[in-house]
Amino acid sequence: MPDIDRERAWLLTVDGAPQSYVDLDVPEHLEFEYARRLAHVLDCVGEPGAGLDLLHLGGGALTLPRYAAATRPGSRQDVVEFDAGLVALVAEFLPVAAGSGITVHTADARAWLAAAPGASADVVVADVFGGSRVPASLTSVEYAREVARVLRPGGVYAANLADGAPFEFLRGQLANFGAVFGELALIAEPGVLRGRRFGNAVLLASERELPVTGLSRACAGDAFPARVEVGVALRRLVRGVGPVSDADAVASPEPPEGAFSLG
Repeated sequence: MPDIDRERAWLLTVDGAPQSYVDLDVPEHLEFEYARRLAHVLDCVGEPGAGLDLLHLGGGALTLPRYAAATRPGSRQDVVEFDAGLVALVAEFLPVAAGSGITVHTADARAWLAAAPGASADVVVADVFGGSRVPASLTSVEYAREVARVLRPGGVYAANLADGAPFEFLRGQLANFGAVFGELALIAEPGVLRGRRFGNAVLLASERELPVTGLSRACAGDAFPARVEVGVALRRLVRGVGPVSDADAVASPEPPEGAFSLG
């Protein structure tokens, strides 16, 4: 769907739910709150503006890869998208510029991760939804261990998740990554964190200290302010919850009706 307010901007919907927003002329323009928060993470990792090796699990219309290509020229980006029809649609109508450094692969995210070389990515971004739910294959502690294997020392994992109070799914994800990584953070809108509504939360994990100060500043000053939770607040949230194995993993919860739909 074209954005009537921006000449070459498009909204991609899947089964009626907003999936991606892309401005072909200004890839730094991000409409969705969660995309802006993931972008803040990319802005705060490593040297400002330096190229990164990025692995994106879930592609959509390539909003974040386009952003990284524009803000961190020279980045090498692999994008893994399961939906071959979506890959073809985006390639035809919303193509990326030649020399962007973005390579799209049609594959299952967990299978691709398992086959990826060790210590090959500076950042792994997970934004995988089957319909409106994160698949069970990406919600286990074994998956978290695969992420750790693929990340370079000091690399960062960032995942777009969705949940609501009492946060059973989100607590399990924090337990999974807390069992594998030394540092965790969670970015979300205060109303979501207080359990007032179902919404997106960005989970961060790393073996080294996360750039919490810069992230907190960027998220607080955003047009859609968010809070960065670390330390005691996360330990309190995860208390009493253990890691979830492949055998017990489930998809993220079904959003309430209208949570992510248009209009």
